[in-house]
Amino acid sequence: MSGVLEARSLYRFYHAGDDETLALQGVSLEAHRGEVLAVTGPSGSGKSTLLNVLAGLDEPNGGMVRVDGERLSRRSEDERARLRGRLLGVLYQQVNLVEHLSVEANVAIAQRLGARPGDTPWRREVIDRCGLAGRAHDRPSRLSGGELARAGLAVALANDPAVVLADEPTGELDEVTAARVLELLRERAHAGAAVVLVTHAPAVVAFADREVGLRDGRVVTA
Repeated sequence: MSGVLEARSLYRFYHAGDDETLALQGVSLEAHRGEVLAVTGPSGSGKSTLLNVLAGLDEPNGGMVRVDGERLSRRSEDERARLRGRLLGVLYQQVNLVEHLSVEANVAIAQRLGARPGDTPWRREVIDRCGLAGRAHDRPSRLSGGELARAGLAVALANDPAVVLADEPTGELDEVTAARVLELLRERAHAGAAVVLVTHAPAVVAFADREVGLRDGRVVTA
């Protein structure tokens, strides 16, 4: 059975003068509905490049990414953005919120970019599930670090995506907040999403159902 997220033979290289960096060298992976997958590896192994390619933020030099049956790679930037808004939720290590807008407005923007522009009930539900019902009208500057992380997650879940991609989701969080974020990600897997976590943290690897390890741009464990 094919996964809701499929990557086939991904290659990505960068040039700086006469030097060439091979960031990905034939990486293939699948993530299935209901699964939490950890992508691990040392610094420079290609994890961040892989996340950007899986999210359609970067185009591979070779290979293909498919999300929920839709080809994401080899499309225009606008087409990738539309597919990303509808099918993918991306949780960044540095929370990507519009500073002058409230939590609810940030989630609403994500919905407008995706498939649920007028879905106010889901907007309120996802904010409530992230424990932010009392902070929905606050701007990011008024939130604690843990609340900012959960607000970023609410934005990532704004369109009930088929795939959630998270970059070091517990990296700067205290133990209690980290456990809450992981619990919310597990909830999304139970609801039918595939969750892919890029991480160095042993606790996050232990939390995942499966691990894919990278080294020098190649899959070394799966």
